[in-house]
Parts: sequence; C-alpha cells; structure tokens
Amino acid sequence: MESFPALLCEGNQAMSESVFVVLCEIVGTTEEVAIRRETVEITEIVKRQVTTNDGLIGMLSGSRREGFRLKGSDMDFMYWLNNHRVIMDMSQSEYYNTSNSTLILSDSSKSPPGFTLLQILTPTTDRKVRTACVRMNDRVYISCSIYRELTCSIAFPNSTVHGPCGSGNLAGRVEYDTAFCFVCDFWPLSASSWIHRCNTWPDPEVVDDIVRNGCHFVAIGHPLGPHEKEEWRLSFSQAEQKCVCAMNHCQFLTYGLLKLFLKEVINQKSEETNELLCSYHMKTTIFWAIQQNTLPHWCPQNLLVGFWICFKLLLKWVYEGICPNFFIPQNNLFLTKVHGSAQNRLFLQLHELYKKGLACLLQSSSIRSYIIDVLYNPRAFVCTDESIMKSEVHYDAELFFEINQNAKIFTVVLHNCVKYLYTVEQFVQSPMTQFKVVMLQTHTVPILQKIVFILHNMYTNTRVNKQMYIADKISCHMLKLAARFGFVSDMLYIAMYYYKTLRYREALYVIEMTKVKLAQPYLMYRRHVDRERYTEAVGGQSWSTKMRQAVARDIYLINTTCYISELIPEQQCAQQNGMIELFIPVFVMLHFLEFLCYRHIDTTLSQAALDALQVLVHHDRGLYVHDLYRDISWEILGICQRITGNLQAALYSYQQSLQQYPLHNIQTATQSRIQDMLQSTPWQ
Repeated sequence: MESFPALLCEGNQAMSESVFVVLCEIVGTTEEVAIRRETVEITEIVKRQVTTNDGLIGMLSGSRREGFRLKGSDMDFMYWLNNHRVIMDMSQSEYYNTSNSTLILSDSSKSPPGFTLLQILTPTTDRKVRTACVRMNDRVYISCSIYRELTCSIAFPNSTVHGPCGSGNLAGRVEYDTAFCFVCDFWPLSASSWIHRCNTWPDPEVVDDIVRNGCHFVAIGHPLGPHEKEEWRLSFSQAEQKCVCAMNHCQFLTYGLLKLFLKEVINQKSEETNELLCSYHMKTTIFWAIQQNTLPHWCPQNLLVGFWICFKLLLKWVYEGICPNFFIPQNNLFLTKVHGSAQNRLFLQLHELYKKGLACLLQSSSIRSYIIDVLYNPRAFVCTDESIMKSEVHYDAELFFEINQNAKIFTVVLHNCVKYLYTVEQFVQSPMTQFKVVMLQTHTVPILQKIVFILHNMYTNTRVNKQMYIADKISCHMLKLAARFGFVSDMLYIAMYYYKTLRYREALYVIEMTKVKLAQPYLMYRRHVDRERYTEAVGGQSWSTKMRQAVARDIYLINTTCYISELIPEQQCAQQNGMIELFIPVFVMLHFLEFLCYRHIDTTLSQAALDALQVLVHHDRGLYVHDLYRDISWEILGICQRITGNLQAALYSYQQSLQQYPLHNIQTATQSRIQDMLQSTPWQ
C-alpha cells in the first residue's frame, strides 16, 4: 500500500467525497442547516415587527446563526437600541424623525480603517448612552469602553468584558458573548470596494440585500489608534451571515472543516500560538477564496481541493503578516496579534502542516478515523446523496429541538400580542411551505395562551359579571384552539386556566387526557424519541400533524403574569433578577397541577401525584428534567411537600434547589420560603 501522504493527494475524489459525508454528519446536511437558519430567521422577523420604537432589537449572530451546531461552540448575540441610528454624513439625517430618534454621526476621519468615533447629534433619553458620553474638542462622543462596561451584564448577570462583548457561560456548559452595539441603515463608504468586487459571488440580489441593511458598530477601539477607549469597530455580522447563506453546501462544509482544523489541529500545536488565529480568520479565508474564484466547481469531489486552497491562502497571509478584512481590505486583522516572533512561530507551525500535504488532516480527531477507513478501502463506493444520509425522524428531531431552543416570543402587553397575531396573519397571506406553517403555529399558540392569562388578570377584580363571562368564554375558546394545533404539552395551559378559575374537575379531565398523550411510546420530547415507534405512528405526515400528535415541549411562564398563585414568589424573584420567564419541564408541571387539583377533591390521589413528582425529581437523569431546569423542579417539589405538611422533605427540596445551577434566579424566593417555614413552625 502506498504511503498515506501519497494517497492523500489533491485529486483524490474518493477522499473528498468521504470527508463530505462525515462533515454532513458532524456539521449537518443541507436540510439540517436550512432548518436551523430559518427557525431563527422567522422568529426574529416576527419579533422585530412588534418591537416599539424605543425597544431593544436582538439578533443571534456568529456560528450558530450561520447554521453550525459544533460541540463547544458559543452563543453570540447582538443588541441595539431601535431609536438610535448612526448616519455616515449629515445629509442622511433627513430620513429620520429626530423627535423620536437619536442620531449619531460616524466620524472616521481620525481612525484606522474599520474603526470610527460616534458623535451624538441629537439628545438621547437612554441613561446608559448618556452616561457613556465624553466631550472631545467641543463635541460629544460615545465612549466604547464606558458603554461596554455599562451594558456588559444586561443580558446575562455577572458577565465579564471580553473584547467588545460581555462573556460568560451557562451552567459551565455553553459559553456566550453579548455585544451591545449601534445600528446604521447605510453601507459605509470605506466598504464600497467590496460592492465592486462582487462580480461572481455573492449574487447581485444578495449584494443589494446586504447593502440595504447597512452595518453595526461594536464597542471596541483599535489598540494602536489614538482613541482606543472612544472608538468603535465596524461590524458586518449581518452581511457575513448573508454571505455564508449564499454559499453552496460544499463551500459551507469546507468552512466547517476549516473551523475543525483550527480547533483540533492548529490550536493544539503550541500554547504560544493557540490564540493567534480564530474562527473569524477562517471565515475571512473562505470568503476570499470563493470570491476570487480560485476553484470553479465547489462540489463533494473537490472539497479537499477547496480546503487546501484556503489553507495555502492562510499560510500566505501569516507569512506576510496581513489578513485583509473581507469588506474593508485596508483593515489588517493580523495587525495587533500576528506579528514579530509570534508570527514567525505560527508560520513555522503551519508550514510543517503544509509539508505533510492533506495528510495533516489525519491529526483532526473528528475525521481521522473516516479518512483511514477510505485509505484502507480506496475503491469503496461513497454515496454523497444527502437525501438518504439521515432519516425522517432525525430531521423532525432537529426541527422541533431548534423550535424549542429558538422560537420563543417574549411579550407581556396585550397590544403587542395583537400585533404578533397581525404579523402572523401577514405571513399566512404569502405562499406557505410546510416549514412556514409549523413555524407560524409555533408562534401563534403561545400568543393565544398569553392573551388568555392577561385577560383573566385584567378582569379578575371586575364586578361586571357579563364582562367576566364573555372574557372567560373567549379565553376557553382560545386555549382550546391553541391546543388543537399546538404541541401535545399545550393542553396543560387549559388545565392551568381551569385551576386558576377553580374548576378542578375540568382541569383534572384535561390533565388525564394530557397524561395519556405524554405516555405514548412514540412521543418526542427534546431529542428523546423511540425512532421506530415514532415512524410507525406519524411517519410521512406533515410537521404540523406531528407537532400536534407526537411532540411535547417544556412549559414557559412569563414572570409578569400570574398563572399559578403558588408560584408567585418565584416569578416575582426571577423578574427582579432579570428573568423574563420560568422554564418548567412538562412532566414536572403535569404532576404539579395534578397534585394541586386533587388537593381539593381527593387527598389520596393528591399524595399519589406528589409521589410521582418526587420520584421524577429525585431520580431522573436528564431524560425528563433537563439539568438547567432542576432549580425550579426541586422548588416545585418543595412547595408541594410544604403544602402537605412534610416539612423535613420540603426543607431538603429547597436546599437542593439552592445547590443547582441558578438559571431562574429564584434563590431569594427559596431562602424566603425556608425562613418562613422555620419561623412559623415549631420544630422538634
């Protein structure tokens, strides 16, 4: 047999096809990536339609927005004030009503390429923006360093500053970066050359869309510039997302391979060089390689050729010490990191890999075994037909998991709920794909549920019986409608409403029906599913039908709205600590409601429900109670035990709640419950 390096030549189509197949497994197929992107995109479109002028716009960015779900990848978010707009020159001010918009002027005359000062032109009502203002040469500018500090922990408490972002991790698992920035509706003059370069890629429609959507400014200055603490960096995150979406799937997988190669090979070589290159450099490399048309046909048979072209381009950049920003080439992304002795060490490291040829990919832990399999079976047939790579149930699990993770609408105002429904109505009037139908169902159902509980809280204290009767009739109709085309778990909102309105038997009837559906062997919950039984039960049916008959998700309670009075302290505490909702595992909520209702009808059955809840919380290992939701699950168990008078058990449950990851920020409520119990009860 020939040596590995000899077999791993650029023209080895079988090897490229094999790597294509394994990357479809690791990174995702075309359909999986489309599901991830569209789930986020439709959710953000709906949210933006109802954001008030003075509201905050949020956007998922980075690799997750691009469609990656690689192990260890972080969550990147961008936020900006909807009523603050950056303009590039004074003539653009005519497009805005300055009575309700704060205008900011980008002044890049004294900044390095890709950076600018932001001058306040009109008064701002935002306290953090006012606090971040500094005066220079009789003009008022927004200091990036001050604004970054002020906004660092808004999205997630106790975040630390990292670059332009607030950073941290959730439960020691998922790292996040949140960047509070400013938006500009205009394409910057400094990036005009990019438009003229787009002769072959991206397509003209994509280029027009990118230019129409402008850019952002993130809170970090150039470390070698004269105003590092005041300057802002131009961000093209939105444009980059559109460029990534304009890639064909082979190009996207090549980008994924570059990310894996960076993480598993380049950054494992030396501690001295493992932070010099980042994923953004890999993205810049593939962008330039595609646009310069270095490979006429990006296809599975050429995947490794594309990878090698990108690697050689990266090697050239490291040798020269210049990595040109894709949109503003004068902005050298290597300027402050890849230079001097560090640059030399990195070049030598990359050159050693280069000398190995494509055999350097054998050092990647993710794909090494697959490459070796092909090397030992070079004539084995490799099928690159994506339509047979993954099963129907796999795509269903991907879709419903993404919906559960991303398709959440947070609103507490009745007027906004109505605006959401109007926005959904506009979608319905356009051509409807199966994907769009299920996404609209996903967004409509919680809006109907929220309207019901908002209406009930509005009419709770009214003395007009007719108004209460009409509101109740409408509420019951909306909840049943929501359950008719929502998830299996959405029936529990009917039970919650019946419990809240003292109709315990009706609530228990709904709970029993829900329990039967949740006990079906084909139920899909999070990613857990019996694939064979699920396929037998709902295989071949629409996503909309599968959602109604065979899929459950967790229960979300907005903290400004009372759903169950027993949870008011937790909701109030969480709200005071910045949490919009409580996330409660569906099976925990099922037993909780069953316990509460039976307390008024049959204490024996009430105890049975409590026993089932206790077994679930004590012994589940992540199947029905996600680790991140264990704080609220132990809390609910403690509440039930306290109601029955089992004080020792309640105390233990509350203490367990305090020891979990504090996702819901309910610790103060838990401690208060412990104190009340200790003070009001004569302990033996």
